[in-house]
Amino acid sequence: MDEWVERVDGQDRVVGVVGRRQAIREGWLHRVAVTVCRDERGRILVHRRSEQLSRFPGLHEVMVGGAVAVGESYEEAAARELAEELGIRALPRLLFTFINRSGLSPHWLGVHEAVVPDAVVPDPDEVAWHGWLSEPELGSALLEWRFTPDSHEAFSRYLAFRSAQS
Repeated sequence: MDEWVERVDGQDRVVGVVGRRQAIREGWLHRVAVTVCRDERGRILVHRRSEQLSRFPGLHEVMVGGAVAVGESYEEAAARELAEELGIRALPRLLFTFINRSGLSPHWLGVHEAVVPDAVVPDPDEVAWHGWLSEPELGSALLEWRFTPDSHEAFSRYLAFRSAQS
């Protein structure tokens, strides 16, 4: 079953409702919300996608997320995805959005951050493995492990955003 998403323009304004598969196939902009999950010690949650997933099976990700459904805000979608994928309730904070062209198709990516408990219970249909890494450990992992195409760009923008805020 296909997900319904809002097709948006270059200014992130809604122009229609389409199936996500069609948006990807046609290269239409739509919205995706992701969250960088940190624990109280500042470590970052990294996970490996389940082999059963249709998009990027078995690859690692730095962020948890998915498509923004029709009528949802980026924040609502990010919170829903955290509940679905990690079994946690959290209020992620939207940091920034940008047009991401490094995934399956171009999309607006809303990047969030949340401090979450380190005892997450990932959905095994979505997450095959997870672990908490320090920023230096994650830097090494990004060079050595296979990550989804958008992980590198989104995470480098996240680090730049955090650096500009300090």
